[in-house]
Parts: sequence; structure tokens; C-alpha cells
Amino acid sequence: MIITKMSLPRRTFLRGMGATLALPLLDAMVPAATALAQTAASPTKRLGFIYIPNGANMGRWTPSTDGALDLSPTLSPLAPVRDQVVIPTGLAHRQAEAWGDGNGEHSRASGVWLNGVHPKRTEGADVQAGTTVDQIAAATLGRDTPLPSLEISLENSFVVGNCDNGYSCVYTNTIAWRTPTTPLPMEHNPRVVFERLFGEGGTTTERLARLSEDRSILDAVRDDMTRLQRKLGASDRARVSQYLDAVREIERRIQRVEATADEAELPENLARPVGIPESFDDHARLMFDLQALAFQADITRVFTFLVGREQSAQSYPEIGVPDAHHTTSHHQLDPAKLEQYAKINTYHVDLLSGFLQRLQSTPDGDGSLLDHSLILYGGGISDGDQHSHIDLPLVLAGGGAGQLQGGRHVRYPTDTPMTNLLVAMLDKAGVAPAEQFGDSTGRLDLEPLNV
Repeated sequence: MIITKMSLPRRTFLRGMGATLALPLLDAMVPAATALAQTAASPTKRLGFIYIPNGANMGRWTPSTDGALDLSPTLSPLAPVRDQVVIPTGLAHRQAEAWGDGNGEHSRASGVWLNGVHPKRTEGADVQAGTTVDQIAAATLGRDTPLPSLEISLENSFVVGNCDNGYSCVYTNTIAWRTPTTPLPMEHNPRVVFERLFGEGGTTTERLARLSEDRSILDAVRDDMTRLQRKLGASDRARVSQYLDAVREIERRIQRVEATADEAELPENLARPVGIPESFDDHARLMFDLQALAFQADITRVFTFLVGREQSAQSYPEIGVPDAHHTTSHHQLDPAKLEQYAKINTYHVDLLSGFLQRLQSTPDGDGSLLDHSLILYGGGISDGDQHSHIDLPLVLAGGGAGQLQGGRHVRYPTDTPMTNLLVAMLDKAGVAPAEQFGDSTGRLDLEPLNV
């Protein structure tokens, strides 16, 4: 990092014509040696939580050896970031079990995942679970960012009523709860996410007018950007250019999807969402890229991402799985179904790997975004055929700002509460958890265990 005389506030924005664009961390934001030392010693910490539905083929998921990480077939896409990955096994969510409430394993799986609280069985509006770890983190990490947290998904949350044996659809529509009775909606339209990150809002009419103009937010802030670039050093100019190129590329992809949607002939009375790619792969990678940009620009430091709702019927013909995901998860030990199940799991891990590699390649202070983040990936069900909540499929990635050593498979005692891991993540992010968090019995030891 080059020390310069120029000083920019960390929360510097480019503004113009109803648009606001945050900037990534630049050398000019660390103008003196003392500030540089403070930044290196106390980098910005970030947390992310990514949920996959319907469990996993655990025989293909779990590494064969403990200690130094030997990636399993399903986890093999993580090879490029192996050194920043920990696979914790043996963790459980016992609060997702029936406890007298009968079936409803899928609703409880996602409802419990980030809070460790048995959700209330109800089909009405009187839903109740527990404040989730992301929102506890956001109360601290989000104090200095435009958005305290970001909640996104790849499936809509329009489903209402009874979704799973007497449980409201709310429990599968979201994994984020601001309070025990306040679930947070998850946005699946990348256009809406983009505007939330980079726009200043406005009325619906104004937003529609901006969409029809077919011009970039970058065009709106061009004058401000030109003035800023003249003041920056060479390394900062290159960093800003890289960031702006990434923003423009995402805009281009969204506009291409919208143009296609506008030109398509639709059946009568069919409302087609604007801004959501036809391809699941395009949609997923676009949403991951938006989240990476949100971290890079320090718009938020906490996110939750629902890859799919529990009981998701998403199919994946592009990878040779034409059947619905939920149907495939009920494999009944059929070798063909188990193979398809593993293909879905591996594909989802590949999407995760792409996201982690982008974070790894994005400079942030004296490291990368991945160095300074902790990303938890996984689900609230292990074997989908048994609806088990024991030995959950989990991946913990990132350096945690020097707080986590990667490249390990750590096996914990069976039935260790997963909430112990959530408490440990809060601790490493410098966030004090509630006195009692869900069913936690303490902070999970994430330090090397005889490796």
C-alpha cells in the first residue's frame, strides 16, 4: 500500500442525477502511516451466510480424513480456495426436530439454521422463531454502512399459507429474522438488489423511467468520477477502474435480461418478472457478483443468501438433473438418484467457489475481501431422505481478518450444537452475542486441533 498525502473519507460516494455510488477502500483513504497501521491491525470484518435446501449426499460430502483438508468429491470445486476453507462436521440443530410438533422438518430446518430456536408451528401471522445471527452481527457491523445487512435469494418469497405440515411459508421464505416475530423478506430480483445498493430510491414511476433510459449509473456520476480520478494515484485509479468495470458489467447483464424480457412474446395474462435471468446459473452468478460488489464498496458487511427454499422444486437439466431437487433428495438409496443428488450439491459448491475466488482476488486494505470475511455455507438438513438434522453439511470460508486458519477438516463430537459455531463466528467478527443464543452451550473451538 502506498502512503499518500491526499485523504478521502472511507464513506466517499460519487453522486449525480439521482444516483449514488460508493467506492472501494483506496490508498487515499489511508493517508498516513499511523492510519495504515491501524487499518492493517483492524481490517473491516464481514460475515455472510448462504443456505442450501434439501440436505446433501453426505457420503460424497464429508472429507475422508480429519485434519489437513482432503476435499471430498462434492467439495472438490473448492480446490482454488482450499487454504481458506474449514469443513466442520458433527454439528447438529436439535431444535429443528419435532419436539411434539409432528412433521415439518423442512420448515424447521431453515427456520432454525441461524438462531437455534424451535419455531412456532402456525399457519397464521403469529409466526415466531428467534433473532438470527446475521441480525445480531448487523447491529454492530452495520453501524457504519449504508445497509446494515442484505437479504437475497434465488427463489421468490411470494408463497403464503401452509407450506409444510402446519407451518407457515414464512419459515421457508427466509433465513433472516430481525426479532423473534419479524422475519425479513429476501429479494430475488437482481435489478431491485442493484438499485438498493447503488440507487437513491425514488418513486416507482421514477424507477421505471430510469429503467427505460437504458443508461448506466456510471454515466450519471461521470463528472464526479472524472474529478476524483484526477486526484488519485496510479494504484487507486487502477482499483477504481476495476471496480467501476465490475459495476458496469453487472448493469449490462441486467439490461440484457430486461431487453430479452421486453421482446419476448408472453402468454395472455402472464406477468413475467423483469431483471431475472431465464438461466438459474446466470441468476445465481449475478446475485453472487452483486454481493461481492456490496462488500467491495462497503455498502454492507453482513448478508444472508437463500440459494433455494426448502422443498425447492428447482431442476438442473444443464448438469444432467432434470428432476426436481426435492424429489431427488428423497433417494431411498437408489444409486442413480444419489448420483443426481451429489451432482446438485457439487454444482452449488461450484457456485460458492466462484464467489469465494472473486472475494479472494479483490484487494481490501492489506489483504483481500476473503481474508477479512467469514462465510458460512450449508443447510439445516443432512441426509435429505431421512430429514436428519445431525452432522449438517457445512463449509466455513475466509480468514476472518486473521482469526481463522483454513485448509482443515475438523470433526467435533456428535450433537455439538451448530449455534456454538455461530457464537464463534460472532466472536471472531468482534460482535458480542446475546447472553444465551439459541441452544448454544458455548463458543465452538475453531483453532487447529492436532493438525
